[in-house]
Amino acid sequence: MTNNATEPTKPDGPEVAIVVRYQAMVGKGDEVAALLARHTAATRAEPGNLDFVALRGTEDPDSFVLYERYESTDAFKAHQASPHFEGIAVAQIRPLLAERTLHFCQVVEPDGSLWMRSTRLPS
Repeated sequence: MTNNATEPTKPDGPEVAIVVRYQAMVGKGDEVAALLARHTAATRAEPGNLDFVALRGTEDPDSFVLYERYESTDAFKAHQASPHFEGIAVAQIRPLLAERTLHFCQVVEPDGSLWMRSTRLPS
C-alpha cells in the first residue's frame, strides 16, 4: 500500500506539536525502527526542532508513536522540505505502513488553552 494522502492543514501559532501514529505492515516493524533511528538523528539536528521522540509498541512491535515539536510553522515546513524527510520518511518509511495518523496539537498553556486536530490519512 502507498500513502499518497494530502497533508492536513497545519495549525497557526508559534510552536508546532505533533503526535504521529504509524502502523507498519505485519512484520515490517524492524525495518521501520531502523529507518526511524536514522530519521530521528537527522531531525534532532535541525535548528528549529525542539523535540523528536520515536516510540515502538511493546505489545505490537509493528506500531509506533512519534512525538515532534518545532519552534514555528516555518521550522516544521523546513523539516518537511529536508532531504532526510523526503528520503527516509516519505520514500522509505511510508511504503512500509498500513496506516498513518497525525494529530496536530497545541501545547497546554498556563491559562489552560488546548486544541487538537486529528486527521487519519488513507494508506
